[in-house]
Amino acid sequence: MDSEDIGVDSEDSGEFILPRSRLANERLHAVIPGGAHTYAKGDDQYPEHLAPVISHGHGAHVWDIDGNRYIEYGSGLRSVSLGHAHPRVLEAVRRELDRGSNFVRPSIVEVEAAERFLATVPTAEMVKFAKNGSDVTTAAVRLARAVTGRPRVAICGDHPFFSVDDWFIGTTPMSTGIPQATTELTVAFPYGDLAATEELLTRYQDEVACLILEPATHTEPPPGYLKGLRELADRHGCVLIFDEMITGLRWSESGAQGLYGVVPDLSTFGKALGNGFAVSALAGRRELMERGGLRHPGDRVFLLSTTHGAETHSLAAAMAVQTTYVEEGVTARLHALGERLAAGVRDAAASMGVGDHLVVRGRASNLVFATLDENRQPSQEYRTLFLRRLLAGGVLAPSFVVSSALSDTDIDHTVDVVAQACAVYRKALDSADPTTWLAGRPVKPVFRRVT
Repeated sequence: MDSEDIGVDSEDSGEFILPRSRLANERLHAVIPGGAHTYAKGDDQYPEHLAPVISHGHGAHVWDIDGNRYIEYGSGLRSVSLGHAHPRVLEAVRRELDRGSNFVRPSIVEVEAAERFLATVPTAEMVKFAKNGSDVTTAAVRLARAVTGRPRVAICGDHPFFSVDDWFIGTTPMSTGIPQATTELTVAFPYGDLAATEELLTRYQDEVACLILEPATHTEPPPGYLKGLRELADRHGCVLIFDEMITGLRWSESGAQGLYGVVPDLSTFGKALGNGFAVSALAGRRELMERGGLRHPGDRVFLLSTTHGAETHSLAAAMAVQTTYVEEGVTARLHALGERLAAGVRDAAASMGVGDHLVVRGRASNLVFATLDENRQPSQEYRTLFLRRLLAGGVLAPSFVVSSALSDTDIDHTVDVVAQACAVYRKALDSADPTTWLAGRPVKPVFRRVT
């Protein structure tokens, strides 16, 4: 990274300012509730007055409107796994742009994209595309309720997000506006605990339509867990749904279901599927999916019907992404990059005496970090301090989720910046009042009842 590309900083004063981004954030709040179209991108997720507003990105780098360049992690909330403006994806998109993007009847691209998806995820028999994850997870829940005739939804309570729709948001601290009767139909089970899940299904015997979970997150599934969950769902007559928004492609080309060898009834994909272009997918068993089609004799299910769900350029992007993953071994590269980064960060933290306070977790292709205080408890204050130091060093990292566009040089620079941040972390731990290192309010969790 060139020195002129990064912000001005002093280790002790923490002087790193983004005047243009600060003004742009004010403009954003004036016209967009929350200042962003996704809560996880809000400026409350960053140190005060240090939320960069992005100008453009290329590969693993982004530039803010103040002229600073950053190595970016968690690109597009994990959606841009090949790097920004990937040439193979852009070429596929450009081929479609001059041909029209939306028609009154299906485009031939729709069947090509569906066939390509089912070849990549052979455990599914049918697929329907949409634009975002919430569309398809909610469609999966609706379909499960229809085929079982049951009202309740069982979500994995250890997983942070499933949908913007009422059946899930009603369970969060931001449940304002959602009827209590709706919220009461959603119950939770703990990840990795088959006995507790069976107790839940027994307590609500013949009421639970589906079990929905991410098959893996920052922890690997315990041995036999997913298989046991499959057996529980079968025994209790409910639908097993895997939310593969994150695990899809990042765990393997065919998702966690392909890696772990457990086939759900329904699964949902998104994020990495379009490398930043808007596309998601509901996939599953033909017997269930046809309930939303025209070849089923029973009551019809309004499964998915979106005006823009089959825009040709987004489907072309998805096909290019899947081809690139398979032909270039992208999943393996993501794991190799993540392993290199995790080892470097852990070594840097240990060498600065904060190895027990800055903790890297997760599968190598999907790394997150935890910031712990002097009592080894999760701390938003220390997260603020850490993020501030990363930004000053030209690293934009709400997580350490890698893209395949990262280079070894990028990883090495990141580790160097982490080491510098850890030195300040250690000073804050040793100080009488660590909040003096924040230079403003701490970052906030997304789900909170009041601002």
